[in-house]
Amino acid sequence: MISRKNNYKALIRILGTISLIIGITMLIPLVFAAVTGEEAALRAFGICAPVTIAIGLIVFLVCRFDRSSFHSRDGFLIVTLCWLLASLIGMFPYQLSGVTENWIDAFFESTSGMSTTGCTILPDGVTSHSLLLWKTLSCWLGGMGILVFVISILPALGISGQTIVRAEAPGPVYQKTTTRITNSTRALYITYFLFTVLEFILLMLSGKMTCYEAVITALGTVSTGGLAPVSGGIASFNSIYVEVVIAVFCILASINFVLYQYAVTGRIREAARDVELRAFLVIIVFTTLVCTFSLLRAGAHDLPHALGEAFFQSASMSSTAGYVRTAGLVWPVTCQFILLTVMIIGGCASSTAGSVKVIRILVMLRLVSRGCIRRIHPRSVVAVKLGGNAIPANVVSNITAFLLTFAGITVLSGLILSLQGYDAETNMSTAIAMLSNTGTAITHAVATGCFSFYENPVLKLYLCGLMITGRLELFTVIILFTRNFWGRNQ
Repeated sequence: MISRKNNYKALIRILGTISLIIGITMLIPLVFAAVTGEEAALRAFGICAPVTIAIGLIVFLVCRFDRSSFHSRDGFLIVTLCWLLASLIGMFPYQLSGVTENWIDAFFESTSGMSTTGCTILPDGVTSHSLLLWKTLSCWLGGMGILVFVISILPALGISGQTIVRAEAPGPVYQKTTTRITNSTRALYITYFLFTVLEFILLMLSGKMTCYEAVITALGTVSTGGLAPVSGGIASFNSIYVEVVIAVFCILASINFVLYQYAVTGRIREAARDVELRAFLVIIVFTTLVCTFSLLRAGAHDLPHALGEAFFQSASMSSTAGYVRTAGLVWPVTCQFILLTVMIIGGCASSTAGSVKVIRILVMLRLVSRGCIRRIHPRSVVAVKLGGNAIPANVVSNITAFLLTFAGITVLSGLILSLQGYDAETNMSTAIAMLSNTGTAITHAVATGCFSFYENPVLKLYLCGLMITGRLELFTVIILFTRNFWGRNQ
């Protein structure tokens, strides 16, 4: 709870910095719209960019001399408000350019980008090139977290970022990367940027993509937002090379970024021994083999095409990027089931991937194993271990609570979405797609990542809430609705 006056000033200062960052980012699609002659987008960004920059700059200058400290619960409120602010600011280009009929649709598009969900409420072909570039940039900013980005410059603002990063960091992290969180954040973002540049170069070498298409794909892949530059899906490029590059970078973006720091600093063996990394790679290999076998059994593909398509889709869904090779993902039931499963599992902790995270699944399996042992040997004392290290009881408890909450919200969301009248499969797939930040699912209705069939404005806002809640690891948002959070105790 932000109970002291100076904490409110600190909050306003951070919100101003977020506004400034977003406004500066808007200059990129503004210039692009001017070059390509997209008048509606040029007019929209011409209004939004200067206003957003001006507001952010004024707030920053007014509050720059304030020195504030945060209480342990402040980070949760700050993260949620910043994500809401980012989504609200990001919606104006869609609304002012006229591609959305109302502010709710514009907010949906913006939230989809900032949360790296990558879905849409608009029919194919409506969004201009400039707006698609803006949405992809939103995904790129949201990929590692706007808040983590701000933490890189917080020392200049006089604010400690420990409590903020604890609220925003995706998944449980058991080890510190460096002694200073700012150094760690800068290292992570350098890796993030280098991955984006490297994928762009590799895609350009394919000869199948224009510069614009390569930029959109690279930004969408590394952020695991899954945005494609063409409406026909990745198969439109008709290139195995392009698909392999996208799949590989989906996997790289879904690996714990801390391990890349280990590799760079000469701790390669330590990174290679990471239990979560090994489990994640095993999941992708297993999913690829099962899907390949199912496709061959269905007689739809020969071995090379079945293997390639299975690998691409397995990497896409496991990373929660949500790329689909074709506009309508119609696969055998076995493939649909296993892809839905890996979509729920997600990638590794401290990556750009969403959903539950592999580390939580591993802890849950260890917990089930311990339960079985204690049924046989009631007096035994068995610790929950990963990689030979015992997991603290409070961490196991938090992970159990997270998994139960994820399941509960999914079921509840399926029930709420059923008010629209669609079948249970569509509603549950939509709930999982939103909460996992995948943005697409295995049913034909949502395989394209377009959710325009949900016409009720309240349900659209609920879907936005699911995207933000999923991106911020559930409890960051849920805790704000508890009475204890707003109590007097710090």
